[in-house]
Amino acid sequence: MSKTISELEAAMAFQIRAAKLPKPEREWRFDPERRWRLDLAWPDWGMVALEIDGGGWVQGRHSREDGMRKDCEKRNAATALGWSVYRATGSMVRDGSALALLEQVLGDFPP
Repeated sequence: MSKTISELEAAMAFQIRAAKLPKPEREWRFDPERRWRLDLAWPDWGMVALEIDGGGWVQGRHSREDGMRKDCEKRNAATALGWSVYRATGSMVRDGSALALLEQVLGDFPP
């Protein structure tokens, strides 16, 4: 995991705590046969997950063809298993729009 993504996940986790949203599972392994993990997951809240894509403007993994393909495969597999996977960029974490999305989504799925 890159330092940037770790920092973004930590920032998002702080925002979630401050907003008193349900605590997410971090790096949730959703597929028993693959090593895929979801950045932040709420398995008991409607199987909701948030993937934070870092490095988009610096030609990071998420913006190169191979990385994008692997992200699509992972997201499609999670969706096929019943997960609702949302995505956020670093700027969405920083400006609060990722938190606003989670407030809306998690409000729709009480445990």
